[in-house]
Parts: sequence; structure tokens; C-alpha cells
Amino acid sequence: MTTRPAISLHRPTPADEERFLRAAEASAELHSPWYWSPRTPREYRDYLARCATDAHDAFLIVDDESGELAGTVTVGNIVRRNFLSAHLGYAAFSPHEGKGLMESGMAAVIDEAFGNLGLHRLEANVQPANERSTALVRKLGFRLEGHSPRYLIVDGDWRDHDRWAILKEEWR
Repeated sequence: MTTRPAISLHRPTPADEERFLRAAEASAELHSPWYWSPRTPREYRDYLARCATDAHDAFLIVDDESGELAGTVTVGNIVRRNFLSAHLGYAAFSPHEGKGLMESGMAAVIDEAFGNLGLHRLEANVQPANERSTALVRKLGFRLEGHSPRYLIVDGDWRDHDRWAILKEEWR
């Protein structure tokens, strides 16, 4: 049995702004062209405002060993009632990529989504060439449901995405 690295989750607050923006700036090359992260105080405040709505939630992954931000996960486009579904957006922060921290953090967020948030389905849309992200969702038990051409604007261009999903009863 493999043990996951120790992480903590917490919801982003105004007090996290400086360290979040530092981590996002340090990770700009890692994220491009896969992910957009707030990089200015205004963008961070807008991100917090979005996360304060019923349709979004967000978590910061903290590496317990260093105390540094290791990544971020957004549970977005939450639909309640008969659907109980959401989309995950996520990114590691440099220099913490490749250490298993995102797997630990994503697993904790999935537990939260299927537990306290009461969701039934989570979807992760991944650009086909993003091998690390594909490996992560596959390792967590997501299944490939299909391919969506020109699905989402990322880094200024419409990008194809593969749709990965997991249901509450499929989650370990």
C-alpha cells in the first residue's frame, strides 16, 4: 500500500492572496498552455468572489512538510437538485509538481465533494496532450467519457478536451 504525501486543505481567503499570487507567478510556465490562474490582486479578488457563490468552491493544497502552497482545486459549475454535479479545475504549483501532492489533494477534494458538498458526479476536462493531468485523473479512478473539440478557451485559443468523470459510487 502506497502512502500519500501529507497535505492540508483550506479554502482560499484574502490572507492567502500574496502567497497564492507568488505561487501562480512561479508556476506560469508549468501551467501554460493548460491552465489559467489568477496572477493579479484584482484577478485573485474576482476568484474569491466566484468561489463564494453557490456554484463554486475552491481549495488550496498545502504541503504539510514545507507549509507551502502545492496546488489549487476548484469545484465549479456546481448544479444541485437532480443533477448534483460539478467540474474540477486544478493545478500544481512549482516546485511541488510530480511529488504526489496533487493526487493527495485531489483525493481529499473528491472526498469533500462527495461528502460535505453532497455531489454525485465530478467531471474533469483535460487537454489531450496534457499527459500529467490525464495520468492524475486516471490514477484517481476517473473514466474517459468522450472528446470535445474546441471545448474551452485556454491561453487565448479554443482547445480540445477529453471528458473524464467519476461518480460517487465509483469513488473508493
